[in-house]
Amino acid sequence: MSGLLALLDDVAAIAKVAAASVDDVIGQAAKAGAKAAGAVIDDAAVTPKYVHGFEAKREIPIVWKIARASIFNKLIILLPVALLLSAFAPWLIPPLLMLGGAYLCFEGAEKVYHWLSPAHHDVEEAAAVKAAGVDSAHLEEQKVKGAIKTDFILSAEIMTIALAALETDNIWFRAGALAVVAVGITVLVYGAVAIIVKADDLGLHMAAKGRLGATQKIGELIVRGMPGFLRGLTIVGTAAMLWVGGSIIVHGLAEMGWHGPEHWIEGIAHSAGGENGAIEWSVKAAIDGVLGLLLGMILIPIVTYAIAPVMRAVGLAGEAGH
Repeated sequence: MSGLLALLDDVAAIAKVAAASVDDVIGQAAKAGAKAAGAVIDDAAVTPKYVHGFEAKREIPIVWKIARASIFNKLIILLPVALLLSAFAPWLIPPLLMLGGAYLCFEGAEKVYHWLSPAHHDVEEAAAVKAAGVDSAHLEEQKVKGAIKTDFILSAEIMTIALAALETDNIWFRAGALAVVAVGITVLVYGAVAIIVKADDLGLHMAAKGRLGATQKIGELIVRGMPGFLRGLTIVGTAAMLWVGGSIIVHGLAEMGWHGPEHWIEGIAHSAGGENGAIEWSVKAAIDGVLGLLLGMILIPIVTYAIAPVMRAVGLAGEAGH
């Protein structure tokens, strides 16, 4: 009997350790995922445009195709690469983070540039549609490919940011936390995208078929509000990209030995905020965002006239921006 009790005690102890390990993995994943908030918001803000213009019955299948590719890229390609980097070349993580941060700055600045010159952007989009032809199946295939390429870059950034934020040297904990981040963020992003792209259909149904006047009114408000909501989501995503991209660059410079910019920004933010942490954070985020915008504006002609032509020549170019 005493032996059985001892065995049960051992099993209970192992269960406690396992439960603590799971909690630790989930906790680490939550912290790491939060660090990648800017790229996550951008991912959710970007994807709805890839289903714009298709029949309602094709919207969810398109979102599913992109989500399925996203989870494959994160778990099968990016997670092993991230673990190999952390084990054998951790010194590569800051430069790769900075490269991803520069990409976010470029994408954010490109959106701002398009807002400032909408006529030029409309001409580019019209040319792209014309080049794609009128075959809806072909157009869907091209849109999905473009979305998957964009998602791969954002997923790489998310996984790299998450990897850098993990506070453990245990490779299995890292793998578990990154897997949780990959699955959780994919479900969050594409679940939100599915809701967003179907919201107008729901609103139309409620407005036309609702039995109560209040239901019809809510449906009308949803339909009228969705364009503004999508514009707001795009603005939030762009601001997040510039803020996160700028902060990654500044922090990366500090990691590589140049602490001046980071200390300067922290000093201004502390002086402005005093004891108010929210103001201090807001000032720091604003400065990081402005620096991200400036860097992105510098990168636009470099990418457009130097990098993009080379990528097209070797067949690697997807969409230059969102």
